[in-house]
Amino acid sequence: MPRDRAALGAFLRSRRDRLTPSQAGIEAFPGARRVPGLRREELAVLAGLSPDYYSRLEQGRQANISAEVLDALARALRLDEVEHAHLRDLAAPTARRRTATSHAVQRPDPGLLRLMRTLDHVPVLLLGHRGVVLARNALLAEVLGRPLEPGASFVRFMFQDPVARERIVNWADFASATVATMRREIARRPYDKRLAALMDELRATDGDVARWWDDHAVRDYASVTKRVQHPAAGPMSFDIEIVCAPHEPDQRLVVYTTEPDSPTARVLPILASWNPAPHP
Repeated sequence: MPRDRAALGAFLRSRRDRLTPSQAGIEAFPGARRVPGLRREELAVLAGLSPDYYSRLEQGRQANISAEVLDALARALRLDEVEHAHLRDLAAPTARRRTATSHAVQRPDPGLLRLMRTLDHVPVLLLGHRGVVLARNALLAEVLGRPLEPGASFVRFMFQDPVARERIVNWADFASATVATMRREIARRPYDKRLAALMDELRATDGDVARWWDDHAVRDYASVTKRVQHPAAGPMSFDIEIVCAPHEPDQRLVVYTTEPDSPTARVLPILASWNPAPHP
């Protein structure tokens, strides 16, 4: 089975397993149940499909899938917008899913760079696809305790640098969101071999990544509260906000916002004074 069709089947099974008949609003079909989630036949009825057709979908034996079928499955499985988009990407025809090569050099968007320079009073990070650092300001490096120079992998920092687990108090929340984001990106960029290799490596070497990957959770970059324990400044709290440029959908400006006059807001100028030179 092609890798993309295997991913489609696995995603459908994972969403079917998490939804019980009562949650789906139907009476459970008679007979012994091996799992609490929906049976294939139950989901097929909910989506208005024949059981044989749905079985072919889940087994990766159905080449072409219409938008109407995908919408029906999304409604039956109660997918949110990100999950629905993920389903469409997994089901897209192979020829249409061929994208730019994974070796193209990523260049930071000038508009996002200008915006980053106006936000030098808070930590800011510009990420490209695969979670590659394209730029960051000095406060970001000070808060997270690593230089994170352009070209570094923020994903590797999260999972392979012990400083990430030491400084980010709610590391598990943030790290699981990172895995879900990378799964979403793989569906959008199925021919990015470097991205697939990165996640295969992390799954093989990190039990947390493997466990979260097997959950099949997906998300786009979204606001996440991050709590940091700084060795000198003490506890800090940030609400992470994401800014995207319409013409550069693979780039995201990650802004660490603070509540006005909060302890974190008051200590940031002190941290900035330790390293006042802006990052080029």
